[in-house]
Amino acid sequence: MANHRSVEINADLVKERSKCSFDLEELTNLIDGGKKKTKQRRQMEDYALNSGASIDPVPEECLSIQERYENAVRKSCVYSALVRESLVNITGLEDLGLSSPVLQRTSDAFFKEISPFLLHFGMFVPTIIGQCTPEQQAKWLPLAMDLQIIGTYAQTELGHGTFIRGLETTATYDPSTEEFVLSTPKLSSYKWWAGGLGKTASHCIVLAQLYTKGECHGPHAFIVQIRDKETHMPLPGIKVGEIGPKLGFNTADNGYLGFDNFRIPRDNLMMKNAQVTKDGTYVKVARHGKLTYGTMVFVRVMLVSDMAYYLAKAVTIAVRYSAVRRQSQPKPDQPEAQVLDYLTQQHKLFICISSSHAMRLTSTWLWKTFTAVLADMREGNTDTLPELHALSSCLKALSTSDTAALIEQCRFACGGHGYMYSSNLPALYSFAAATRTYEGDYTVLLLQTARFLVKSWEQMEEGKPLTPTLAYLIQSRDGNQAKWDDSPEGIIRAFHAIAAGRITSCVNSIRKHVRNGMDYEDAWQLTTVQLVGAAEAHCRAVICRVYRDETIKMTAECSPGVKTVLDQLSMLYLLYWSLEKTGDLLRFSSLSEKDIVSLQERYEALLLKIRPNAVSLVDAFDFRDEVLSSTLGSYDGRVYERLMEEALKTPLNKEPVNQSFHKYMKPMLQGKL
Repeated sequence: MANHRSVEINADLVKERSKCSFDLEELTNLIDGGKKKTKQRRQMEDYALNSGASIDPVPEECLSIQERYENAVRKSCVYSALVRESLVNITGLEDLGLSSPVLQRTSDAFFKEISPFLLHFGMFVPTIIGQCTPEQQAKWLPLAMDLQIIGTYAQTELGHGTFIRGLETTATYDPSTEEFVLSTPKLSSYKWWAGGLGKTASHCIVLAQLYTKGECHGPHAFIVQIRDKETHMPLPGIKVGEIGPKLGFNTADNGYLGFDNFRIPRDNLMMKNAQVTKDGTYVKVARHGKLTYGTMVFVRVMLVSDMAYYLAKAVTIAVRYSAVRRQSQPKPDQPEAQVLDYLTQQHKLFICISSSHAMRLTSTWLWKTFTAVLADMREGNTDTLPELHALSSCLKALSTSDTAALIEQCRFACGGHGYMYSSNLPALYSFAAATRTYEGDYTVLLLQTARFLVKSWEQMEEGKPLTPTLAYLIQSRDGNQAKWDDSPEGIIRAFHAIAAGRITSCVNSIRKHVRNGMDYEDAWQLTTVQLVGAAEAHCRAVICRVYRDETIKMTAECSPGVKTVLDQLSMLYLLYWSLEKTGDLLRFSSLSEKDIVSLQERYEALLLKIRPNAVSLVDAFDFRDEVLSSTLGSYDGRVYERLMEEALKTPLNKEPVNQSFHKYMKPMLQGKL
């Protein structure tokens, strides 16, 4: 197990852990991707966290906005030194990876909210790798990796987000000086939201409309220095600042950026996929648009994995607290019951454990799909890219939406104490809620997936082959209800039938409007509510199938105990969503009321089977207390002691009487105001 404080552990948690029916270490190894990776992760966590450098004497949330930012910068420098000088020596960076779960965990221990350097490693460096020529990489990567420059990624504007083609920032090429002139022609053109942009970044990747020889060639990426190397002052022609407090991410100095005819060298255009020659001639690499989109797809793939991680943290906190917290006396003359013993609490929380595993396995499967598509693209074949785009879009949308809702469900499950910032549940919720919007809005992404679904339906109609994730359309083309079968495979087929039925309904709706004289796009707009539903149904069917298939593959050589609990969790996912979607199942399958009663009984029985292993299942995620950063979720279960310890750290408790009493309240009480 991970390193935990050597203090007395809550008796209820000791009892819960004694019930475990599976090999805890085996499951942790499985989650990490192998015994070697677990050992490596723990070694790195020990090195990064055992010194206590991640711990703040005053809780971050008690500091002012400026103090929080300054503290985050300080800790970012400390953490960066750890990564560069020590962690990379334990395992090479190529093995560690820019999106390594080890970096994610140790970073979370240092930053309860977020590091101002996050987009440097999360977007700035990957975009250089993905969109620069070898010569450009040779120039910029050493500077970025050695932290001689700090970068961020500025795409979103005040007036435009997901609709990239509508971006208003311009980059106009001047052949007389071999420079691009960057301009934000109006207020809505200002870049907005980029993390680290406000005060931290010295450089920025900027998406702007490329103009040369009087012609616009659409959005392209440019590397732009925005601050002086020595003084860090904004360069002439740069207007930059911080956008102010937000629901979360308040240590990230999200910023705004404007350009007043700001000039950059021609070579600062990221030229792997498109170039501008000295005389201003635009040279496009074949399939430029599709290749450039790779960075955004990469980020969306990573976000599915992030959601699994955030949800695992939230449910670890909520399950441990639910085992410690006691509430009410269901039977007279008996002790107050553990909250975790209530079926309603199990209903709230066990689907969170299951969903975290579902997202983790789906993200791994999606990553394999992504790397296969990249390999095809290197050979000049982009045929598989539309399916990847559709998958990454809907999985990003659904995983972020599910995670936000389920983390909030974890907070509800913790009652009033879940509202405490020290529980860490409000911060986790704010992360997931933000992710539902950035890198593609929920609704917009699902409508992009819906475009692919409708096109695929039309291809099926023409007798053309379908991609693997849509092969189910062929089985459902006759329009008959699917025969209900409550086996795992039967339930998955029913979810395919829902998706197929919803896609078919959308096609019929669009065609009906067109037959009545409406333009296709107007017909599409009138069908968008149904189209979003169809994309959701397709995505849910994909997750159900992938979760079940990957669980079977992953546990093929596992011990019976591990195989059983993971099978129970995957089955819980299918039963939970079957009950959530009974209306769709009644519409598109032969499900009966008797079948619904049976589903409910099986679901409730499965909750009771999972109950003895609940604490051990979240223990298997193997989060150190520093990573959870929660008074409610610590390994030792000292919930009330930790709540009081945190309360005593707040600056308001430094003195028995606050000066506001003498300044304001006392005169009022004495009638002297």
